[in-house]
Amino acid sequence: MRINFVLNPDFESYREQLLETLQDFENRGEYVTKGKRNTIKKVILNDAVFNIKQFKKPSGFNALIYSYFRAGKAKRSYDYGRYLIKNGLNTPMPVAYYEELGVGLGESFYISLHLDYDFDFRDLIHNPHWPERETVLRQMTAFTYKLHEKQILFKDHSPGNTLIKKESTGSYQFYLIDLNRMRFKKLNLKERLHNFRRLWLSKTMIRVMAKEYALLYGTSPQVTEDLLLTSSRSFQRKKIKKKRCKQRFKKIF
Repeated sequence: MRINFVLNPDFESYREQLLETLQDFENRGEYVTKGKRNTIKKVILNDAVFNIKQFKKPSGFNALIYSYFRAGKAKRSYDYGRYLIKNGLNTPMPVAYYEELGVGLGESFYISLHLDYDFDFRDLIHNPHWPERETVLRQMTAFTYKLHEKQILFKDHSPGNTLIKKESTGSYQFYLIDLNRMRFKKLNLKERLHNFRRLWLSKTMIRVMAKEYALLYGTSPQVTEDLLLTSSRSFQRKKIKKKRCKQRFKKIF
């Protein structure tokens, strides 16, 4: 078995401690999330706090694909995080990725600096009276527009994957997480607005964000709103239908 451990040069002094932590991951740190697919732990080493994401081991054919033909999720998370920061876009600082490689990909981890944030995009959905909600929506739109201008399509652009911090100046900073699914291409208006569909936007939110995106892109607010509404509602209908089908299936069996 071969170990692939790539470390951000700024964190070289933590190399041995991080490797020891990964090799004893079950007994180190505290759980942030523990799911069937992925697990995240917060670990304190000296004066730094890290988040370590353990990816579910791929099985069979996928293990071979990730070992020989396609970069694994940990590597992609690290590479894409570095790329975001290089292009002036926020994500918790990428620290390292770790892979066990044999016949196929085994254990893999992505490490980033822990980020103390104020709220995430879900709060804006669940609370229509969230303080400065419209301001946050406009600034979130500008952040997404900047992503698109950099020819970055964040395929997991969903409510829980944007962490938000309020600065002392009163402006907001947006940090992307769960980075392993991205594409890099020039995007037309329809593709850009389709990218908002997973955010589960209400009509009020769509109206605010469409107006802001139209202003930035230089197009018709009504055309922008129509495209955004169509993509959002289509996605929501599919999700609701899928959920109802699962519920019916459970009742039958």
